[in-house]
Amino acid sequence: MSDQNSNFEAAWAISQAPATGRRAQAHRLADAMRRVIDHLVQVAAPEEDLSAAADALERYARRLSKYPISRSYEGFAESANAGDPRAFFDHSPLIGIANPLAPPIRLAVLGDKVEGRGTFGVAYEGPPGHVHGGFLAAAFDEVLGMAQSLTGNPGMTGTLTIRYRRPTPLLTELTFEAYVDRVEGRKIFTHGTLSANGLLTAEAEGLFIAVGQERFAAMAAQVTARANSADEKKSAEKAALEK
Repeated sequence: MSDQNSNFEAAWAISQAPATGRRAQAHRLADAMRRVIDHLVQVAAPEEDLSAAADALERYARRLSKYPISRSYEGFAESANAGDPRAFFDHSPLIGIANPLAPPIRLAVLGDKVEGRGTFGVAYEGPPGHVHGGFLAAAFDEVLGMAQSLTGNPGMTGTLTIRYRRPTPLLTELTFEAYVDRVEGRKIFTHGTLSANGLLTAEAEGLFIAVGQERFAAMAAQVTARANSADEKKSAEKAALEK
């Protein structure tokens, strides 16, 4: 096992520890927002309740806008160095517990394979009563991406092929399984399956191109720099208004 592989698995293990403090409250808030989204797309609430909810969310959006932008990537790309590796995983749009867009899918590293479990609510509906295929493709990309990271030299998606075997039901715990089929130079070939109630609903093959930890670190640094610049501009505008 390479040092990078060991670092990745260690970072993942830390990210799965019970949350405390600010992180726990971020998880709680994201979960509440998921419930709001779920109700909004299926509950016929009266106009006055919708108006009250919109007022409350608008007030909170304004409250959050007062705080500095924070987009530092303490983990994953720089897990060989230092910092908090939970930051990257918490914010993922598919597995991020602190991201209300995520179902979320819970991943586990089982030897040389990855298993994912998650339930898609009605906000992810495509065919009546079933998950939109586009969300399943995104989920496969995430799960296969985790599997290829176990090589210790992770890359970015080159191609992703999905074969839909049968409709995948909503409101049902789904099981993803993924593994690395082979590695050819910088090319990492992966395979994955999706099942519901023991029935295969889809399969996927992903080709990832290894780019090296340095590339990920550089990309993360660019995002952090943009966030810092935006925050400095925001602070300057606020100071100007207070004069």
